[in-house]
Amino acid sequence: MKIDTREMAKVEATAEGAGRVDLYVGIHKALRALMVDVLVAVGRMDTEDESEFDWVSSRVLQLADFCTDHLMHENEFVHGAMEVCQPGSSERIAQEHLEHGDAIARLQGAVQQMRACQGAQRAREALVLYRQLALFIAHNFEHMHTEETAHNQVLWAHHSDEELMALHGRLVASLPPEENLFTLRWMIPAMTPAERLQVLGGMQAHAPAPAFAAALDVVQPHLDLRGWAKLSRGLGLTPVAGLVEV
Repeated sequence: MKIDTREMAKVEATAEGAGRVDLYVGIHKALRALMVDVLVAVGRMDTEDESEFDWVSSRVLQLADFCTDHLMHENEFVHGAMEVCQPGSSERIAQEHLEHGDAIARLQGAVQQMRACQGAQRAREALVLYRQLALFIAHNFEHMHTEETAHNQVLWAHHSDEELMALHGRLVASLPPEENLFTLRWMIPAMTPAERLQVLGGMQAHAPAPAFAAALDVVQPHLDLRGWAKLSRGLGLTPVAGLVEV
């Protein structure tokens, strides 16, 4: 594999922004974790098991819907902020978002095609979907890298951390509760302990108590004992009976 030194330079330049508010890091960790999990599920799916087949194919459609919503949020909130301060700075990624919309529609079509088949033909269509999904994810990984490097440089150059936090707050406030919980389910387990504490500590301080409790209920089953213990300590929660502190 040939290493692109220009891309490595972008990574190093972005590392210089460590400590700045990063609008992309959390949601992109969630997307990467979800995408890989769904891809693995499709790759090992038993197409003769109707219950498993229905569940896995519905997960692909769920991923497609989540990606569509994500594109819309970035277009409205992040690209809007970039264009005000540096016109044209989001143009490349905005064009890729249009292409991703088309790719998402093709994924949805592939799922429907697969669902219409039986037996050996269903298995063949499942393999087609698997490979199509793998290419979609590969392109998205490159796409997210550009956002995390080039876009962050624009955002950091023209916005203070307070302004970026306010932008993030407006974006999160626009999400329906079910989308917010789904995002937390995939984002929090994919984060470092410090990142988890920052996100959920903010919720603990500012969100209504029922919303914070719902977030913990969604997240806890997907953390191991060590991760949950660290988070519980950081949030000052009552220790769970039988949980060994680590």
